[in-house]
Amino acid sequence: MVFVSLANLIVAWRILYLTMPGRNCPDMDCSAVFESSEWQSVYAIVTKKSPPKIPPKLNEMILMIAKLGGFLGRKSDKYPGAKVMWIGMQRMRDFSLAWETFQPTKRKTYV
Repeated sequence: MVFVSLANLIVAWRILYLTMPGRNCPDMDCSAVFESSEWQSVYAIVTKKSPPKIPPKLNEMILMIAKLGGFLGRKSDKYPGAKVMWIGMQRMRDFSLAWETFQPTKRKTYV
């Protein structure tokens, strides 16, 4: 019998939740699924450009996260799997926390 923690189930659910709408509704805005700090930080890291005001499409965002997880995105490659999405989402979480911490805001607060 394998012991599965609740945290692992939540992560697995989110990965499955992202991959299915990404395949079925690729033109949906990624802001429906991702926080602004998540998609902005991943966009900035992967493209090396500042994030746009309008969020990218969900399919583009999923491919960016998969690239963080090791997905190469060649023409012969199929859609990214659960393992590269899991690794990419771990890195996305780290980038998102750094983005929230170090992103300049309009007013300076020192707390």
